[in-house]
Amino acid sequence: MEVEVEIFVDKEEIVANEFVQNVIGKAIAGAVSALKGVKEEWEEIEIKVKRK
Repeated sequence: MEVEVEIFVDKEEIVANEFVQNVIGKAIAGAVSALKGVKEEWEEIEIKVKRK
Protein backbone atom coordinates (compact mmCIF):
# COMPACT_ATOMS: atom_id res chain seq x y z
CA MET A 1 0.00 0.00 0.00
CA GLU A 2 1.33 3.44 -0.92
CA VAL A 3 0.30 6.37 1.25
CA GLU A 4 0.60 10.14 1.09
CA VAL A 5 0.54 12.10 4.34
CA GLU A 6 0.10 15.84 4.81
CA ILE A 7 0.91 17.26 8.24
CA PHE A 8 -0.31 20.65 9.40
CA VAL A 9 0.42 22.25 12.77
CA ASP A 10 -1.63 25.37 13.50
CA LYS A 11 -2.53 25.52 9.77
CA GLU A 12 1.16 25.53 8.73
CA GLU A 13 2.22 22.59 6.58
CA ILE A 14 5.11 20.54 7.92
CA VAL A 15 7.10 18.83 5.17
CA ALA A 16 7.67 15.12 5.74
CA ASN A 17 9.97 12.94 3.66
CA GLU A 18 8.76 9.69 2.07
CA PHE A 19 9.99 7.54 4.97
CA VAL A 20 8.12 9.58 7.59
CA GLN A 21 4.99 9.64 5.41
CA ASN A 22 5.09 5.84 5.12
CA VAL A 23 5.67 5.25 8.83
CA ILE A 24 2.92 7.62 9.97
CA GLY A 25 0.51 6.77 7.15
CA LYS A 26 0.73 3.01 7.51
CA ALA A 27 0.47 3.15 11.31
CA ILE A 28 -2.68 5.28 11.13
CA ALA A 29 -4.13 3.22 8.26
CA GLY A 30 -3.57 -0.01 10.16
CA ALA A 31 -5.14 1.28 13.37
CA VAL A 32 -8.17 2.83 11.65
CA SER A 33 -8.71 -0.16 9.33
CA ALA A 34 -9.08 -2.38 12.40
CA LEU A 35 -12.05 -0.34 13.64
CA LYS A 36 -15.59 -1.64 13.19
CA GLY A 37 -17.48 0.01 10.34
CA VAL A 38 -14.45 1.08 8.30
CA LYS A 39 -14.68 -0.10 4.71
CA GLU A 40 -11.79 -2.28 3.53
CA GLU A 41 -11.34 -0.13 0.40
CA TRP A 42 -11.28 3.32 2.03
CA GLU A 43 -9.82 6.23 0.04
CA GLU A 44 -8.93 8.87 2.62
CA ILE A 45 -8.62 9.11 6.39
CA GLU A 46 -8.68 12.52 8.04
CA ILE A 47 -7.68 12.93 11.70
CA LYS A 48 -7.69 16.18 13.65
CA VAL A 49 -5.96 16.44 17.02
CA LYS A 50 -6.48 19.41 19.35
CA ARG A 51 -4.67 20.16 22.56
CA LYS A 52 -6.91 21.00 25.53
